[in-house]
Amino acid sequence: MDKKTSITIHDIAKELNISASTVSRALNDNPRISKATKAKIKSLALKLGYQPNTIASNLRNQRTNTIGIVVPLINRHFFSTFISGVEDVAFDAGYNVIISQSKDQLEKEKQIIHSLFSNRVDGLITSLSMQTNEFDHFQLFTNKNIPLVFFDRIAPQLETNKIVVDDFACGFKATQHLIDQGYKRIAHLAGPTVLNTYHERMEGYKDALKKNSLPAADELIIFNKLTRIDGQEAIKKLLALKNPPDAVFCGNDTSALSMIVYLKSIGIRVPEDFGIVGFSNEPFSEVVTPSISTLKQPAYEMGQKAARLILNEIENKQTPRSYQTITMPTELIVRESSMKK
Repeated sequence: MDKKTSITIHDIAKELNISASTVSRALNDNPRISKATKAKIKSLALKLGYQPNTIASNLRNQRTNTIGIVVPLINRHFFSTFISGVEDVAFDAGYNVIISQSKDQLEKEKQIIHSLFSNRVDGLITSLSMQTNEFDHFQLFTNKNIPLVFFDRIAPQLETNKIVVDDFACGFKATQHLIDQGYKRIAHLAGPTVLNTYHERMEGYKDALKKNSLPAADELIIFNKLTRIDGQEAIKKLLALKNPPDAVFCGNDTSALSMIVYLKSIGIRVPEDFGIVGFSNEPFSEVVTPSISTLKQPAYEMGQKAARLILNEIENKQTPRSYQTITMPTELIVRESSMKK
C-alpha cells in the first residue's frame, strides 16, 4: 500500500477485502463482529498507524467528551487538589479536561471562557477571579444550556450548580479560636468582598467579635489581593495604628506567612505577642516555624463532587433543570501560630 498522510477505515477495508462498515464496527468493539475478525482488523490498524478521527465523531454526536476547568491560580494547593478530584472522576467516565487559570484577572477569565465555549466543551467548572464583578461571559453557557458548575468563588446571581464551604462559619471559627486563646484586639485581612467567599468570612469574623463584646473597628479590616507583598504591607499598616491589634485572621495562608516573617524580623513573637490564623491549609503551613493555624477545605472531594454534578448534567440533559448548592465541611487546624495558651 502507498504511504498516506492519514490512514482511513477505507484503506484497512481495501487491504482486507472487507467493507468499511465492518472495519468501523470492529474498531468500536461491536458484538456483531467475531473476535477473530476484530483481532485481524485491529492488528492491521495498528500496523498501518490508523488514528480515529475523534473530533469528527464527537461533532457528529454533538459532544466533545471534554470538560473545561478555569481556576484563579493553578499553583495554589487548594485549586490544584480540586483539579485532581475533577480529573480522576472525569477520566473514569471517559472525559478529558482542559485546565486554564485566570491569574485572578477578569479580562483573562473572559477570554478563556469565550475560547472554551468556541471549542465546544461539554461543560464548565469554574471559580471566579478576584476581579470578577460581572457575569455576562458565563451566560454564553447558561443561554445554551451547557452545564456550568461554580465552586468556592461562586456567582450567586446565576442559576447553576455550586460547590462551596460555609465561609461564614470559617470566619467565625477562626476568630473565636483567637478569642479563646486570649487575644483581645483581632484584625482581619480580607480579599475583595465583591466575592462571596471573602464577604462571608468577614461577616463571620465580625459576628464572633460581636458575640464576645470585642471591637470590630473599620481600621482593623484591610482589603487586598492576599499576596505575599500584600500581607507584609497589611501588617505594617496594622502595627502603625494608634491602638494596634494583637492578632489577625488572614484570608489565606500566603499572606499569613508573610506576616509571620515580618513580625519575626522586627522582634515580635508569634504566638506569644501576636496570634495568626490563615486559610486553605497550604502544604507550607505545617512545616514553617511557627507552623500556621488554618482552615482546611476538602479540595479533592469538592473536585469529585463538581465532576459528578457536571457529568450528570451532560449525560442526562433535562429541562427545566433543578440546581443545588452543596456545602462541604471544613476543619480548623490549630498549630503554633495561634497557641498562646
